[in-house]
Amino acid sequence: MPFVTHTQNGLVYLTSSLLDGCTQIAHGFSTRVGGVSAPPYDTLNLGVSRGDESACVRENYARFCGALGVETRRVTLSQQTHSANVRRVAEADAGMGLWRRRAYREVDALITDVPELPLTVFSADCGTLLLWDPAGRSVGAVHAGWRGCAAGIAERTVSDMVRFYGADPARLLAAVGPCIGPCCFETDSDVPEAMRAALGAEAEPYLSRRGRKWHVDLAGLNRLWLLRSGVLPEHIDLCGLCTACRPELFWSHRKMGDARGAQAAMIAVKFSGPMEEDL
Repeated sequence: MPFVTHTQNGLVYLTSSLLDGCTQIAHGFSTRVGGVSAPPYDTLNLGVSRGDESACVRENYARFCGALGVETRRVTLSQQTHSANVRRVAEADAGMGLWRRRAYREVDALITDVPELPLTVFSADCGTLLLWDPAGRSVGAVHAGWRGCAAGIAERTVSDMVRFYGADPARLLAAVGPCIGPCCFETDSDVPEAMRAALGAEAEPYLSRRGRKWHVDLAGLNRLWLLRSGVLPEHIDLCGLCTACRPELFWSHRKMGDARGAQAAMIAVKFSGPMEEDL
């Protein structure tokens, strides 16, 4: 299903058509458009450790959260390190990373069943995944660059949602956000070798040799991990936009280096009302 582009008071963000129909959650994938940060973070930088002014970053969060309808003071972040570590987020963690000290070190996926607790992960080429279990009312947010992908962080997140919240993989809905596409993800043999070591022959359709370099379909590989976890193909929504091809919308580490901002993916359970009807 296609992602939907929204513009609100100059702020541009994306949502998944698959998740848009879920009334019990709020979610969104930010772009770089509609904030207050100065170059090289212009304008909607949501990265808290990029070197941007903290007041600008907080104002950017206020705008993005306002568009999604979630409480800025409850946004919860972690320190991402391309790991495969998943952390359960509790009520006591609300506001960690933005308004309070950084909550968790070396954590690249967050899960919770606490209402009104927006989970946030960042990217500037890496994959981001948002997960929703409509029966158990739990959510997950995953940062999955190629290292995290090869380590199976998507599968681990699904497994932890099953273990801690009773989620059923066949009921999970997943949105895979914008990331660097195979058109621009050019690499040496180390990335394909890592994917083959993790996924075997299943990785091959997502790896292509072009001259001396390999091109990698990161979104496709993250989708493959979700399928291996038991998520149904019709329950996975791919954005399809390449962050490196669209500098007017996204920051790209590959294209811009370290002097840049970061976009974010966010999801929260909105309230604890009656369960949604079976899909």
